[in-house]
Amino acid sequence: MADSIPLNPVRKNSKKIAYYNATRSARYQSEDETSNLDEMPLMMSEEGFENEESDYHTLPRARLSQRRRGLGWFLCGGWKVLCGSCCDCIFHFCRRKKELKARTVWLGCPEKCEEKHPKNAIKNQKYNIFTFMPGVLYQQFKFFLNLYFLVVACSQFVPSLKIGFLYTYWAPLGFVLAVTMMREAVDEMRRYRRDKEMNSQLYGKLTVRGKVQVKSSDIQVGDLIIVEKNQRIPADMIFLRTSEKTGACFIRTDQLDGETDWKLKVAVACTQRLPSLGDLFSINAYVYAQRPQLDIHSFEGNFTREDCDPAIHESLSIENTLWASTVVASGTVIGVVIYTGKETRSVLNTSQSKNKVGLLDLELNRLTKALFLAQVVLSVVMVALQGFLGPWFRNLFRFVVLFSYIIPISLRVNLDMGKSAYGWMIMKDENIPGTVVRTSTIPEELGRLVYLLTDKTGTLTQNEMIFKRLHLGTVSYGTDTMDEIQNHIIQSYAQPSSGGGNSNCGTSGSGSGSGSAPSCGKAQQPSAPKVRKSVSSRIHEAVKAIALCHNVTPVYESRAGANGETEAAEADQDYSDDNRTYQASSPDEVALVRWTESVGLTLVNRDLTSLQLKTPSGQILTYFILQIFPFTSESKRMGIIVREEATGEITFYMKGADVAMASIVQYNDWLEEECGNMAREGLRTLVVAKKSLSEEQYQDFESRYTHAKLSLHDRALKVCAVVESLEREMELLCLTGVEDQLQADVRPTLELLRNAGIKIWMLTGDKLETATCIAKSSHLVSRSQDIHVFKPVSNRGEAHLELNAFRRKHDCALVISGDSLEVCLRYYEHEFVELACQCPAVVCCRCSPTQKAQIVRLLQQHTNNRTCAIGDGGNDVSMIQAADCGIGIEGKEGKQASLAADFSITQFKHIGRLLMVHGRNSYKRSAALGQFVMHRGMIISTMQAVFSSIFYFASVPLYQGFLMVGYATIYTMFPVFSLVLDQDVKPDMALLYPELYKDLTKGRSLSFKTFLIWVLISVYQGGILMYGALLLFESEFVHVVAISFTALVLTELLMVALTVRTWHWLMVVAEFFSLGCYLASLAFLNEYFGLGRVSLGAFLDLGFITTKAFLWKVSAITVVSCLPLYIIKYLKRKFSPPSYSKLSS
Repeated sequence: MADSIPLNPVRKNSKKIAYYNATRSARYQSEDETSNLDEMPLMMSEEGFENEESDYHTLPRARLSQRRRGLGWFLCGGWKVLCGSCCDCIFHFCRRKKELKARTVWLGCPEKCEEKHPKNAIKNQKYNIFTFMPGVLYQQFKFFLNLYFLVVACSQFVPSLKIGFLYTYWAPLGFVLAVTMMREAVDEMRRYRRDKEMNSQLYGKLTVRGKVQVKSSDIQVGDLIIVEKNQRIPADMIFLRTSEKTGACFIRTDQLDGETDWKLKVAVACTQRLPSLGDLFSINAYVYAQRPQLDIHSFEGNFTREDCDPAIHESLSIENTLWASTVVASGTVIGVVIYTGKETRSVLNTSQSKNKVGLLDLELNRLTKALFLAQVVLSVVMVALQGFLGPWFRNLFRFVVLFSYIIPISLRVNLDMGKSAYGWMIMKDENIPGTVVRTSTIPEELGRLVYLLTDKTGTLTQNEMIFKRLHLGTVSYGTDTMDEIQNHIIQSYAQPSSGGGNSNCGTSGSGSGSGSAPSCGKAQQPSAPKVRKSVSSRIHEAVKAIALCHNVTPVYESRAGANGETEAAEADQDYSDDNRTYQASSPDEVALVRWTESVGLTLVNRDLTSLQLKTPSGQILTYFILQIFPFTSESKRMGIIVREEATGEITFYMKGADVAMASIVQYNDWLEEECGNMAREGLRTLVVAKKSLSEEQYQDFESRYTHAKLSLHDRALKVCAVVESLEREMELLCLTGVEDQLQADVRPTLELLRNAGIKIWMLTGDKLETATCIAKSSHLVSRSQDIHVFKPVSNRGEAHLELNAFRRKHDCALVISGDSLEVCLRYYEHEFVELACQCPAVVCCRCSPTQKAQIVRLLQQHTNNRTCAIGDGGNDVSMIQAADCGIGIEGKEGKQASLAADFSITQFKHIGRLLMVHGRNSYKRSAALGQFVMHRGMIISTMQAVFSSIFYFASVPLYQGFLMVGYATIYTMFPVFSLVLDQDVKPDMALLYPELYKDLTKGRSLSFKTFLIWVLISVYQGGILMYGALLLFESEFVHVVAISFTALVLTELLMVALTVRTWHWLMVVAEFFSLGCYLASLAFLNEYFGLGRVSLGAFLDLGFITTKAFLWKVSAITVVSCLPLYIIKYLKRKFSPPSYSKLSS
């Protein structure tokens, strides 16, 4: 990379980024204190401390120079800082939150609550009846443009400043405000109705007197609430009872975490065992719940029943909870409410998304400020030329009002209407069906993107897992040899019916065929010497482990007509049902269970305490579930302890990521190498292992585990320690490889984006090898490109050396893990970002959702370029909301990302057309439209300036009331607005030559250069029109308004024609319609075409308009104002054509 970039511990005068400092100071405080690195200089190279430059041994905290804060500092902006901090303090004081505390909740006794809890009402409204008007007005007038018009319009109430009619100022402003208020009011009413509908939903509440109906908003902490199947859960609850015989139910959580898979929830055993519902009031029990927090995947609490001896204590975890906004998918559930309203997990996790403002809007805002400055300067010049006579200050203000058309109010209206039109065009595009525009204010951003940050699973890949590989250490099976595994499984279970015992022994002891008895003996005596197993028995063990070690539940479609049958018969019928579907929280697990079904070992039933497998011969094997250890992102593994019904043998199965399992399984020489091989093929790997337990071993473990689960302090650590005592010297069974297939056309789309100059970063939670492999297979990293894998670093010294090594590489892709990234950003934020931004592609693996958003903000702050984030799951929402432009894909993981995004698409390949075609058109059209509307205001202001200067600098308006309103609306609005249909390049050409997109990111279509060109055009045309009218019509001076206005309207229509690059039939209609409206108004509104107050009696007669002199003179003025511009445009296109015109020709 660029060798010139110095690696400083902290950049001099670097901007302090509050977001990172706030999160990091807490996270790294302890590390800072212990770190001895702060006491010694950092090595610039591996050779040692040769470099003596002061930069490299200055400490971060020593480098923060203390500024002197005196009077000078106060006057030069210090007062702003002080005012800002005071306002922040007052704001935080007013908005301070009540401290959230742990609580004890008595079943069915809300009155026993020690403190007041929030009301269980959903409130998504922005305003109330009192804050609506001030709130909306503030949102409008915080923009310079609108505030300026308000001041100008208000000035017209002062008689000495009044120019023309009030409606010429208040009508456009009132129209803009009315439209905005109506839109906000409609949105607010929709939100109110939606909230009211949710809050009015009725639920069954259990009381001492029986079941009563209660509104969702009236539910309190401690209430016992009944929720039916397919009903939304109204508040966070602990699951007490269910109508399902298994004591468990499924819930759908797609509205909470974006995942479409059903989650299994378990009722509290003590309350599920009670004979009837009414008994919930006959017991004296309470729930201890931790304080409300953000994490939706964890919960710690205890259930205690006091009215029996001894008291019953049961630990509660995430599987006993029912969070608000989830939906019951099976059975009826009864729960006790523990959190309501603002304290529920769903509300705590709802962040207010920021109002995104497009780069084009910011650029136009800057130009309006420049125009305002020009307007004030022009007014001062006019007053100065008057010689500052009389009340010059009043005259100055009158001139400012007179030239107020320099900044046209129609700019905001036209641009907003244009954005709506672009959104409509995107949604109507047949080539990208299903695309939805959710934020209509930023379509131009699609044409300015430099960085695209994408998720992997479900975005670049389909999130459809297919089992591809089984590796046993000495032998490997692929898709083409799966039939061999099937034959081995059939042989393993093909025992004579008389030898049922042997068969069962074979399954539990994992022997095959004739070798079942020795295997059984070996399993019962773990200390016996190892015997090398046959391939058949090892396959059998591996397949059985995969079929047992999971969290998958088979679900059957309930069919009518089965009511009369016995349970057993119904069960048999269900087991052979073709409509069996599997539900699990991970698609990987479903793929594994489907594969075991395909080779002959089928999971047919599962409840809380047991699961049943069907062998190829149709025999049902039952296993009792003793313990389950679910998968977590920290442990990266899941385990299950089962007891086989036939033999009573206890086995502990475990599967997980290779990094987690390598230290748990017995020594072997093949696991690491094979994991690497599979990862290079793009497969997601899982290591499967087992351990046989004696009854004594298990009983000892169970007592320690139960004790750890009931502890109130450091529960997670204690439980983890107990489980780890079991995870030692496990027998390695197999390694599985599952493929996540790429989405359609991912490769050509990524290539298209790369050719367009967009840098693509892949941010994924997956492991390094798989992420690297998908980056290669999707051609995110081209085959010829080098990949630099950033070594794991844990402190500043390591980060420094690794960054130095990376700096020497040129044109190579970077792969870095989330942990190493965190360390680099802590010590070398600026240097790391600068190096990473020079890479053609970056892959960040093992990223948390907050890290994804952090990377987006980093790029925005360090590069000042526009970023786009694309993802499909709930874990991508924070990244999508942080980016300048967020795109969500409706995928397997639900609609959460799609609903939170600015644009929603159905497939990743659609992003190519969205950016290259619609992004280009939206930006180019808005730039042309914005500048043309400004030109329309500047030309009339130039004419006004010329008119005033000729009439002794009098602050008298040239055009009266309706003419000014008509000029900005009916006479020129339609042709100017028809520019939203213009296009410089055909869609096919834009997709064929994505290199054209690079020009857009430079922002040349709307810059100070193009703006100054339009200013010069406006001054030239305004001067020609006014001087031409005064020179040619000396004898008909009384008609100068009609003459100059006619030429002005014709000039505007011709200028639209000059600007258009591709004609559309609606453009032609708009031109002729506007011309027709103007000619009609000449006849009907002739009283407006006199010369102001000078000739109030001089009305326009039709005879004057139809004279040849009038016609040729108006034509001459129009030609002189427009012809030179047409000639310049022709010459420019001939001798210096833009890149797109070469292609379109």
